[in-house]
Amino acid sequence: MTIIDAHSHLWYRQDTTWNGKKISPLPNGRSMFLGEEVQMLPPFIIDGHNTAEVFLSNMNYAQVQAAVVVQEFIDGLQNKYLKWVSEHYGDRFFLCGMADYLHPGFLSMARDLIEKKHFRGMAIPGHRLITDTQRVFLNSDEMMQMFHLMEQQDVLLSITLIDGDHQVGELTEVIQECPQLKVAIGHFGMPVAQGWEQQLRLCLHENVYMESGGITWLYNSEFYPFPTAVKVIRQAIDTVGVEKLMWGSDYPRTITAITYRMSYDFICKSDLLTDDEKKSFLGENAKRLYGFKDLPELPYIKNMSE
Repeated sequence: MTIIDAHSHLWYRQDTTWNGKKISPLPNGRSMFLGEEVQMLPPFIIDGHNTAEVFLSNMNYAQVQAAVVVQEFIDGLQNKYLKWVSEHYGDRFFLCGMADYLHPGFLSMARDLIEKKHFRGMAIPGHRLITDTQRVFLNSDEMMQMFHLMEQQDVLLSITLIDGDHQVGELTEVIQECPQLKVAIGHFGMPVAQGWEQQLRLCLHENVYMESGGITWLYNSEFYPFPTAVKVIRQAIDTVGVEKLMWGSDYPRTITAITYRMSYDFICKSDLLTDDEKKSFLGENAKRLYGFKDLPELPYIKNMSE
């Protein structure tokens, strides 16, 4: 089975601020996150560097052939590092650039990233565009100029939205204005929030897809095998069709609680999805959308404990 992770993160060093609060690394995989100490990485990543090499080791072990790497404001701009990753491991990763959307004039940075062909996608953490002091609208003039450029250059938009339907109208306008722009909505539309179906129904537009990055985090209180998460995936398939949906892990934050393989294995073991639906959801849809080719064969390696 082809398995592709449609939502993951990499960073060389987390050192930034968002909404006036600091995010910075601490020892043993922890971070100071918006005024709170949290376990940001698995505790064996002691230096705070969430690197491609460590991720590839996890991918190879879990038999995940490729991954889409998005960006988030809480990790800081990682364009320089991800460009390096693209040059060294571009066959395994689809990498998204990110501009500093919280400051006017970001279009110049975005244009540079797009026109120099450093990235095949651009990431927007839309849920971070609303802070205590400002709101950046997805349908603002500068955003729309960027979306038109992305549509012309065949650059994919990876976007997460604030819970519920607060930004659905804005994104709908973008989709209507740029009908050829490929869009992947993250975090499965936040199905734990009221109004998530409005985000899901955006997938009824021709070039809009949704990936499940972080769904194990949303249902962490249930823990493996995440029965409600599977029911939500079943509901989404019945609503918009399996061909519009993809698996994502939200690596590495989610694997502080579970292993990387567990972030998709619960889907494999479910009897609520057919074998064909599992194949589409876990890899075939992402392979088609992101254009992955010549994926490696990753044989299962027996665990020492078996």
